[in-house]
Amino acid sequence: MVRMKCVISYDGSGFAGYQIQPAKRTVQSEIESALKVLHKGEAVKVTASGRTDAGVHARGQVIHFDTSLPIPETKWVQVLNSIFPEDIAAIQVEAVDDAFHARFSATGKEYRYRLYTTPHRDPLKRFYAYHFPYSLNIEAMEEAARYLTGTHDFTSFCSAKTEVKDKVRTIRKIAIVQEGEEIVFQLVGNGFLYNMVRIIVGTLLECGTGKRSPEEIPEILEAKDRSKAGKTVPPEGLYLWNVFYDN
Repeated sequence: MVRMKCVISYDGSGFAGYQIQPAKRTVQSEIESALKVLHKGEAVKVTASGRTDAGVHARGQVIHFDTSLPIPETKWVQVLNSIFPEDIAAIQVEAVDDAFHARFSATGKEYRYRLYTTPHRDPLKRFYAYHFPYSLNIEAMEEAARYLTGTHDFTSFCSAKTEVKDKVRTIRKIAIVQEGEEIVFQLVGNGFLYNMVRIIVGTLLECGTGKRSPEEIPEILEAKDRSKAGKTVPPEGLYLWNVFYDN
């Protein structure tokens, strides 16, 4: 058996999320179904760096699986893309040590959130960016983001449904980039809680529209209360951009 590490990209708009769910189309179920065909009916379990919600996209999701097939390493991308559905693609595949684990070996992740601020919504972007037709103060959002950078308890910035007890995470970088009519939020950290990125972006947008002051961020962190932070922005603007590993 050989363990394969695979970087995949997918359009999340056609899925009920990454993780297998009964009677629903998910990224994991499509990948495992394809691998089962490739392995002549043998079930192959796939492990990912983490789950993504319905409507959330990925450019650099990482999975691993074990295989007994004697396929050359250089041919795996071509083979997988011949059996994956059109909204999933393998970007890179390599054989790794058995100790590698897509989730537990990860040292960090980068997410990006895209929105556009035109007065009228664009139907061609409805699945890939959040329409936010309001003026934004980029400097105010950047100031608020500086308070969030570093190591904090992010209880206020995660869903109340979050099951993990330890909500301390380290955000290494938050960048806000203007790209024409779009604004891209880039967040890099050692890990993110359930809905954490979408709540952070929602809170930064409230700072950008003047609904709250950047100076409120430390108080929100200290409160450890989800109701103190901003709204959770919709999933269509969110992309799992990269997963980092010690090399």
